[in-house]
Amino acid sequence: MNTARDIMNTEFSSLLPTTPLIDSIKLFQQNAESDARRVFGFMVINPAGDLVGILSMEDILLFAQPKHSHIWGEMSDIDLNGMVEKVCERTRKMQVGDIMSTGIVTVDVNTNVFAVLAKMNQNRIRRIPVVEGQKVVGIIYLSDLFFYLLGQLGE
Repeated sequence: MNTARDIMNTEFSSLLPTTPLIDSIKLFQQNAESDARRVFGFMVINPAGDLVGILSMEDILLFAQPKHSHIWGEMSDIDLNGMVEKVCERTRKMQVGDIMSTGIVTVDVNTNVFAVLAKMNQNRIRRIPVVEGQKVVGIIYLSDLFFYLLGQLGE
């Protein structure tokens, strides 16, 4: 049939918006150690089962990056001692819901694979939640789509 249902992963980890950010970082580490694939983001689902956001490694790194760090390389007189500790202290106080990306792009289980590809390319995203009605039923990673289409070429 060549739809999202055919290529989605139905086993995925998710987080609650109230999950401490430090716990989500540990989950990234655990998944990297236990899965054959590295996980770069988690869906954030509220207690009612609704998708409310996605937390990616990029979200965490953007949060951790000090505001004016892009110009520090040009400044030889700035004292950066203790900066990592300050970022870590801030991170310990945050929850997933504080920094997750919202306005999530999704696809329905019956969406054609080329429409999935177009949506991912248009939005420059590497993962897309698959929904049936209002509930998340899976996720498609860009690599899943790539290898699915590559497999179809070989047939």
